[in-house]
Amino acid sequence: MRRHGVLLAGVSLLAFPGLACAEDAAGDAAPQAAQATDEIIVTAQKRSERLSDVPLSITAQTGQQLANQGVSSVSDLEKVAPGFTYQKSSYGYPVFAIRGIGFYDTAVALAPTVSVYVDQIPLAYSPMTSGASLDLARVEILKGPQGTLFGQNATGGAVNYIAAKPTDVLAFGGRFEYGRFNEANLEGYISGPIADGVKARLAVRRERRDDWQVSQTRPNDTLGRRNFQTGRFLLDLEPGNDLKIELSASGWRDKSDNQAVQYKGFAPSLPGGLAAAYQIPVVQPLAPHKARVADWNAGQDFRKDDWFYQLAARADLTLSDAITLTSITAYSRYRTHSPGDYDGTILDNFDILVDGRIRSFSQELRLAGNMGRVRWLIGGNYASDKTADNNDNILGAATNPIVGPFEFHHFTFDNNQRIKSKAVFGSLDYELTDTLTLQGALRYTNEHRRFTGCLYDPGDGLIADAFAFLSQQLTGNPVTLPPGSCITIKNNGVPDGVPVMNRLNEDNLSWRANLSWKPDAETLLYANVTKGYKAGSFPTIAGIFQDQYDGVTQESVLAYEAGFKVAPLGPQLQLSGAVFYYDYKNKQLLGIKPTLFGNTPALVNVPKSRVYGAELTVTARPVEGLNVSVGGTYVNSKVTDSFFSSDPYANIIDLKGEAFPNSPRWQLNGSADYEFPVSDTLDVYLGGNARYRSSTYAAFGEAPLFRMKGYALVDLRAGFADPDGRWRAGVWARNVTNQFYLIQAAHLVDTETWTTGMPATYGISVSFNY
Repeated sequence: MRRHGVLLAGVSLLAFPGLACAEDAAGDAAPQAAQATDEIIVTAQKRSERLSDVPLSITAQTGQQLANQGVSSVSDLEKVAPGFTYQKSSYGYPVFAIRGIGFYDTAVALAPTVSVYVDQIPLAYSPMTSGASLDLARVEILKGPQGTLFGQNATGGAVNYIAAKPTDVLAFGGRFEYGRFNEANLEGYISGPIADGVKARLAVRRERRDDWQVSQTRPNDTLGRRNFQTGRFLLDLEPGNDLKIELSASGWRDKSDNQAVQYKGFAPSLPGGLAAAYQIPVVQPLAPHKARVADWNAGQDFRKDDWFYQLAARADLTLSDAITLTSITAYSRYRTHSPGDYDGTILDNFDILVDGRIRSFSQELRLAGNMGRVRWLIGGNYASDKTADNNDNILGAATNPIVGPFEFHHFTFDNNQRIKSKAVFGSLDYELTDTLTLQGALRYTNEHRRFTGCLYDPGDGLIADAFAFLSQQLTGNPVTLPPGSCITIKNNGVPDGVPVMNRLNEDNLSWRANLSWKPDAETLLYANVTKGYKAGSFPTIAGIFQDQYDGVTQESVLAYEAGFKVAPLGPQLQLSGAVFYYDYKNKQLLGIKPTLFGNTPALVNVPKSRVYGAELTVTARPVEGLNVSVGGTYVNSKVTDSFFSSDPYANIIDLKGEAFPNSPRWQLNGSADYEFPVSDTLDVYLGGNARYRSSTYAAFGEAPLFRMKGYALVDLRAGFADPDGRWRAGVWARNVTNQFYLIQAAHLVDTETWTTGMPATYGISVSFNY
């Protein structure tokens, strides 16, 4: 058979939610019978199922589709999954959201609302996900709370990457890309048996690129180098017919430059302060609407030195024809050393060095089985994490705070947490009739979190002297604080040099109830109700007062969803859609807390808010070789009760009636691919994809500068391919219209800044598989 049939089956996965070939619950490849037909297998419920049988909203892409569309990181999933959004935090770390459910913070070690996994192995913190897209079979994006099987914190959804697995025969391949800014990406893999019952696969990727940003005031000064490498080694063992073991080791290192921001306005945090602060609008012109133009301190090195590795083991033991025992163990370490200039000017206004460390261990044990009309799963999970988030802040000459007669320009603060989580979970599916199925799932979680943190003098004694003076004014008693000590003022008004220590112990019960009706093989109607939770936490801030370090309690989402999946013309036309409503309580927010000296930053809970919306995806294959897909999501979010917090300028505002930040109402995705033969040995392919998102605000307050306008991005590709899939070669272009767009807006200290998306890029690619 020519490759068209395979191509049609593969590209049709693009928009029909949850389309992909997958492993089953025991880790095997999908059954050969399913692979040989148009049946689509997914593992969204931690077992192998046809997509048309799964009552969930899922978007999936094959590894080849991701490579064709330039999806090389979790943030790129905006290209293929309507409802998924990405925002870069003010300090450069990723923030993910699905259907408006996300958690924005500048910290490294914070639990996200969108959980990311590779082969069901957790990447517990968003900065760990940089290398997740290497050498994939597919990715599945699960929308809505996923707390019953994928754990708490997945209130927005879950992203599950499925790595390409070791093969039964020797196989190898690679991909090379070269593009604008001397971008050169090289990826390769080798896979096959190495002994009886032993298979292995090794994959590596190296990414490099020259500077792409240009200084506004120094045209010969550039920034933006890319220097990233990642690898994964998989080892599959089959010591017996009833036991299968999968071992993995993966990791990455990132020594790229941190992106510089654009200066867009002057808003001093200390009006009437030092005259030096008011030099900014004199010496720094406003940045133009050009993605490449920004500014930063001359002669400073902004290279990161981030690394991550993970070791994992999965064992599947078949206890009987109906019962399988699965164990998944993982240990991860992450380190970041990330310097950045976040004021957008050539002055020493606000520089930060983030030093963060994370150690994460998890263990899951579960039993899965079936008894006629009943399918069941029970299990337990244990996780132990240790995090350290240290920030070194230099304010420089432009914004030195003054307390009494004391002036300082340098301080540090940290957030150290130890988190232990225990959970038990289970699910039960019961076929009421041949077409009607009732599903239920529960997960009980208990979490203990210990926090230690403080605002510190960096060792020069300046801020220590200032806070000793401040304490004396508050209490009337003299205080001595040595250089390098903790200077946070305790509740009695005295900074005693001892870090703040807090505890947070919480538990919750996540659940899901679902009723689905499948009158025929091509039709599924479903309705579900789900309750999910995100754990409480402690802030990473420069806490002047002890109570700024109070933790926030867990948030919860009660989600209602009804959807359908139909194929009225079989593979030629597939449609899926859903409507949803979320009741959101105690949304976590980096807000303010009133203190003796005004409003200071703190984590807070927004009592009540809601989200509702709808989504629709259509995939068509009108002629052989042509695949067209269109998908869209409408999301309407709102804070429903009065809650007073601050906007980015520290103004107190009532959030009632405002939409969530970085939550565009409309997101649309489209893709078309056409491959046709020009001879018996050569195919030609043409393709393109486009995405659109409507305007949204980067923060509460709806300040004009924080409005991120709607935009559309278009990518194109074309080339030649071997009919049997052994090689492809072509050209590509991304953001072909050179659209100017934003991924963040911020006000830090005295300047208003924008973080821009990439400008137009273009290049060539060559790939082969043997």
